[in-house]
Amino acid sequence: MTENQYLLNIINKYIASQISDMILRNTLQTLLLEIQQWANIYLLDIYTSGSRAKGTAIKGNSDIDFLISLSSTTPGTLCEIYDSLYSWLNTKGYQVRKQNVSLGITYYGYNIDLVPARKQSGHTNYHSLYCRKRNSWMQTNIQQHINYVINSGRINEIKIIKIWAKLHKLDFPSIYLEHIVIDALKGKNKGNDYLGRNVMTVFQYIIDNLPSARVIDISNSNNIISDDLTQSEKAIIVNKAKESKQQQYWESIVW
Repeated sequence: MTENQYLLNIINKYIASQISDMILRNTLQTLLLEIQQWANIYLLDIYTSGSRAKGTAIKGNSDIDFLISLSSTTPGTLCEIYDSLYSWLNTKGYQVRKQNVSLGITYYGYNIDLVPARKQSGHTNYHSLYCRKRNSWMQTNIQQHINYVINSGRINEIKIIKIWAKLHKLDFPSIYLEHIVIDALKGKNKGNDYLGRNVMTVFQYIIDNLPSARVIDISNSNNIISDDLTQSEKAIIVNKAKESKQQQYWESIVW
């Protein structure tokens, strides 16, 4: 078996549920109705977002991300909106996890991330989100992120690095990871015939650049994605990339 065949087998092993959005939404109907009740007149829509929308979802991570799009007139700070949804879900009996920009719950066996976001005024896809790590807010365009990843031609490399990060228990936020993989492989060959070589290129890029590279949100130059990790958190990822790059067999890197 070649290295590329091995990595494709790993991707197939971790492939996320392919259940359709319609079936999934029907299963989650009670949850979605309760979110609608919480948002009341300020709800614009509930969008499927995150790795499922980008085609980079892996088993064991969030099964689905929902962006809860709220009107620009929604009252309160973004922190207050975030905490309000947290409290509402708790009163409904959900076990809620506060994450960075999302709230995580498990429902009918699905791991679900909910991202409350206030839409910017005007005809735009820009939203403002609360960021717990920074205790601040950021503006971003979720659809632009989805298109950026889908059109990158690096879906399988992103999946392998996500699997690697999961197996080695690395704190590597998905948006940050995706930007790093795409940046690392600019100008490199695309396709599964180059998968192993490209993953090694990503490891080397992490080693050389992660501590100092300034990674900027493609939809908002004021949002510095690389600030989401501390230098010590980046150092852990770099050290694991060094260790992985020195392994003789792929089975010691991803399995």
